[in-house]
Amino acid sequence: MTDKNEPPKIAILAWGSLIWDDQWPQFDKQRGEWRKDGPVLPLEFSRVSTSRDKALTLVIDPVNGNDCKVMYAMSKRKNPADAIADLRDREGTIMDHMGFYFANDPDRKGVPQIPDTIPAWAKEMGFDVVVWAGMPSNFAEKTVFRKDEPFSVDAAVAHLQNITPKGKAAAATYVWRAPDLVITPLRTRLQAEPWFPAPKAEEPTIQKV
Repeated sequence: MTDKNEPPKIAILAWGSLIWDDQWPQFDKQRGEWRKDGPVLPLEFSRVSTSRDKALTLVIDPVNGNDCKVMYAMSKRKNPADAIADLRDREGTIMDHMGFYFANDPDRKGVPQIPDTIPAWAKEMGFDVVVWAGMPSNFAEKTVFRKDEPFSVDAAVAHLQNITPKGKAAAATYVWRAPDLVITPLRTRLQAEPWFPAPKAEEPTIQKV
């Protein structure tokens, strides 16, 4: 842990678009580089995203998740509240979906449950505060396949097959661009499906003279 006279060491956890989507420069300028030795968390693509046209996104899912090592970056903020606000703004979510752990005040917590692996990892790394996006799975409530259908790999595949072409494209980008550290049953299934190819790399724009 950091000396009381020094700013706290604040780690931001990531496993999805935080790592590869560079459309939020205000967030990116307040963090360091992404590193691969984060804690292990149960992840699955089990949240239906409204901003990605019903594509499925990665969340901490204690029921359906597969244990995956995640990435982290150090926040440049000196105040943990600012680091939490940065991530909340980047995710466009509510405070009840923000997860955080304070090593010197473990009773201070948000609505998302603190995974058991985070305190031990923070202690090992010497971090004072850990921040993450704790949006829950909403598959059963939001799936277009069959209302109230619980998450399963088959149900998730059926959901993706029934969303719009724009949603399918967003889903393919999100799944294929997830870090290699993230291996889940759904990702393995989707990347073997012929109708779910990796998105093509964007060709450079050639300006006419």
